[in-house]
Amino acid sequence: MRISIVAVGRVKEPGYIMAQEEYVKRLQRYTRLEIIEVDDDPVPSGARERQAVKLREGERLRRRLSDSCQQVALDLQGARFTSEELAAWLGQQQRALTGCPPQISFIIGGTLGLSPAILDQAHMRLSLSTFTFPHQLARVILLEQLYRAFRILRQEPYHY
Repeated sequence: MRISIVAVGRVKEPGYIMAQEEYVKRLQRYTRLEIIEVDDDPVPSGARERQAVKLREGERLRRRLSDSCQQVALDLQGARFTSEELAAWLGQQQRALTGCPPQISFIIGGTLGLSPAILDQAHMRLSLSTFTFPHQLARVILLEQLYRAFRILRQEPYHY
């Protein structure tokens, strides 16, 4: 299975960089992982300008997404899974997706979230929590949960 994380913005804080690198290293055992970053725009103050930023960032994301993969948009209003449910869903995707190998793209928006176009084209919306996280931290949380899911699927110690 191939997994890509397609995200607006770059991880800049040293702590987040270290955590991301650690989980990327751990996940290499289970999947081919690619992190794709697109440029973010400064956040303007006006509502109209904010919507324009979301649209521009969404277009950048869209250009980096493959139509042949399962697209999962991280969204506060998305489905909420336990770690075990995420693992079961991931296992189901490994069995069900066609393609060589099957691919899932997780999409993370910038400060303002994802554009409606990205949310509409996603096959699924996933919520990491009812809390709101900075997009850099959301990336680390997603990586940790993916690592945990693969460990659960293989019945390896870590989760329990």
